[in-house]
Amino acid sequence: MTSAAASADLLELARDIAVRAGAFALEARRHGVSVAATKSTPTDVVTAVDRDTEELIRSLILEARPDDGIVGEEGAAHIGTSGLDWIVDPIDGTVNFLYDLPSWAVSIAVAEGGGADAAAGPGAIDGVTLAGVVCNPGSGELFEASLGGGARSTGRTLAVNRDVPLHQALVATGFGYAAELRRLQAEVLLGVLPSVRDIRRNGSAALDLCALAAGRVDAYYERGLNAWDHAAGGLIAREAGAHVAGPHGGPENSELLVAAAPGLYEELAELLRRAGLEA
Repeated sequence: MTSAAASADLLELARDIAVRAGAFALEARRHGVSVAATKSTPTDVVTAVDRDTEELIRSLILEARPDDGIVGEEGAAHIGTSGLDWIVDPIDGTVNFLYDLPSWAVSIAVAEGGGADAAAGPGAIDGVTLAGVVCNPGSGELFEASLGGGARSTGRTLAVNRDVPLHQALVATGFGYAAELRRLQAEVLLGVLPSVRDIRRNGSAALDLCALAAGRVDAYYERGLNAWDHAAGGLIAREAGAHVAGPHGGPENSELLVAAAPGLYEELAELLRRAGLEA
């Protein structure tokens, strides 16, 4: 296992790269953005800035740590030999970015043991996430955590809200782009909404997990996430005191991620089970 000092060094590098990449993307956004391609559906878009930002991140990682691996949303894969993998989402919340809404972020995590765990299902993290940074250039906020080192934002220690009963919980979620998945997600939402305070949908899984860590929402759940969507934010939420898990309480993956303080997590998981998800 990588030492605490080594994790701190990785966090420092991730922070520096995320800030530089965020500044690059923000400046590019000021000059205008257009759709470069689509992915799973015509509404699941990629901009040239997504690709350029990921290429910048890739080059900065390999300049500093050429033996590490990289798993990137836009395809910037690099097979490493060190046992460490960087899991990168250059712009989480691309539709927000396209529409000039401020809820988008650069998300960078470092995992020991690999970047994707096939046995745990698509979207799962292989090994242990050691460090994670989520940078929101629009607000100027930066969220970060290292394994066992707690979670922080701009020098402030983060902690999830505790002892919140389900009926008073503000719950964040998100929706996929495929029509059938959205229909299923809407059916689950119908089972959740009457039992909680309200729902929030911000359009960035990374920022939703950071909002949970900062006490801005009480819980979060979503289907259809990839490893790069939740790798950094999941560590930040855990280090702020959240329980983060997936189907049947196992590792979070593309089938499901549920996160909340212990107690509320169990209540929300049971509600999701009644609504049709194997939480």
